[in-house]
Amino acid sequence: MIAGIGQLLASSFTNPAPTVIIGPPTSGHFLGGLVAGYLGLGFAAIRKDPVVAVDSDPWIVVTTPPDYHDRHLELGLRRGILLSTDRVLAVDDIVDTGSQLTALKQIVELAGAQWLGASVAIDLLDRNATRRELNIRTIFHNREL
Repeated sequence: MIAGIGQLLASSFTNPAPTVIIGPPTSGHFLGGLVAGYLGLGFAAIRKDPVVAVDSDPWIVVTTPPDYHDRHLELGLRRGILLSTDRVLAVDDIVDTGSQLTALKQIVELAGAQWLGASVAIDLLDRNATRRELNIRTIFHNREL
């Protein structure tokens, strides 16, 4: 059942519990929404290549380190969506290099909120250091697939 995915991804982050869920497009929006729904929390959608209009609210925009295609992406979130009292959990489908999650952590910290970590369905990371730095918890590791 698809609802069980939200519970499975949320289960590693209970103490302290998150107050907001974030996720990058597109799979992170879907899976993050399932986690937020399961926990009864709000979901803040991170935007890729955000277009900030002159009359728009201020945004937090960061550039990722190189991803698995050696690209640098711009990710953003409207300022004020995350509060300094928020404990934030990021959710995504796959972590390969950790570049997007590194940028999400930076957005959370620039907003003044607390980064709890990331819950990911599939872990393809080569480096344990990245896993520790971002506090990544996964359902499946590449060695199990």
